[in-house]
Amino acid sequence: MSLLNVTCLIVLSCVVATVTLAGDDADLFREDFEQAELGSIPKELLVLSGGFAVKTDVRGKFLELPGSPVEGFGLLFGPTETQGVTVSARIWATPRGRLNPAFGVGLNGVSGYRLQVAPGKRVLEICIGEAPKTEVPFVWKGGEWTCLRLQVRKSGKGTWIVEGKAWAQSEREPERWMIILELTEEPPAGRASVWGSPYAGTPIRFDDLMVRKIANGK
Repeated sequence: MSLLNVTCLIVLSCVVATVTLAGDDADLFREDFEQAELGSIPKELLVLSGGFAVKTDVRGKFLELPGSPVEGFGLLFGPTETQGVTVSARIWATPRGRLNPAFGVGLNGVSGYRLQVAPGKRVLEICIGEAPKTEVPFVWKGGEWTCLRLQVRKSGKGTWIVEGKAWAQSEREPERWMIILELTEEPPAGRASVWGSPYAGTPIRFDDLMVRKIANGK
């Protein structure tokens, strides 16, 4: 093959790769805490309340919320958006006796939408602010990382769709959204979030925080 043909193939490959990447979801924010200082809070995170701090174990670093006090806590991260984005995170927690924690991820700021695992009720729910709006049955595996994904997008009917899913890290991600909420009012602008309520008095850990732009807003 001539040098000219090789050059043309390389250029063509780059063009194809560029087109493929342009059509993929784009990362807007990513934090796995591996470069963060122990005991610190990365400057990209805005803590609303709670004693969050970077900790570590044999598997790596994570952000930990202590098991006391027993209240609801949260923090914000990523850019301010209204729609066409998805947030994901891994969250680890444990029960204590009959007491269970609650935890989740959110979009559109403090008063926006939250996808919350509520083991005490055995449900996965979507909340607006702190108020639950819809729920589906969900069996939580305590002591194992739980993956959560939430997105907000505009539909073709002039409404907005909030969709969520959650699954144990040891399992495959569900292909379909597990819970859906349809809105008639435009979502507020706001940042992504994670939330934790250590009702069991045990720590809650957060890792792999990510915000991505949905390709074509769908």
